[in-house]
Amino acid sequence: MILLALLFAHPAWAAESGTALKADALRAEPFADAKEVAALAAGDKVEILKKNGGWLQVKSARGSGWVRMLSIRKGEARKGPGDAAGLLALASGRAGTGKVVATTGIRGLNEEELKSAKFNEPELKLAESFATSKADAQKFAVQGKLAARKFDYLAAPQ
Repeated sequence: MILLALLFAHPAWAAESGTALKADALRAEPFADAKEVAALAAGDKVEILKKNGGWLQVKSARGSGWVRMLSIRKGEARKGPGDAAGLLALASGRAGTGKVVATTGIRGLNEEELKSAKFNEPELKLAESFATSKADAQKFAVQGKLAARKFDYLAAPQ
């Protein structure tokens, strides 16, 4: 029982290693306009601590902070054909302290994984279980004091 408690108190397996694909700023918060606390150079090794939208919280020899997810490759960086160099200039996640949000691409799936993907009915049903009715969504919005906006709901599946 004590061993189990110690394992949950310090999940050493939670962190992943990664490599900086390009030079980028480490920021105090996961926003493009957050204060820069350090800088990564291409090839720097990082420990990935947490993910938030399109941002990763990392620890490196140069410091700790938040960096855009597309600037980091999990594991060792590869060189040569197939690199995602063309995507590196794209930002992902909240651009700044405004309300503009952008997301880009699929992260974490390589070409082989995409080709071998199979239909998974239980996972689809799980995703569908998170759907809510229009009435429940309106009730939630009122409770959260959210501003109403016109939104056309998708037709119910056949």
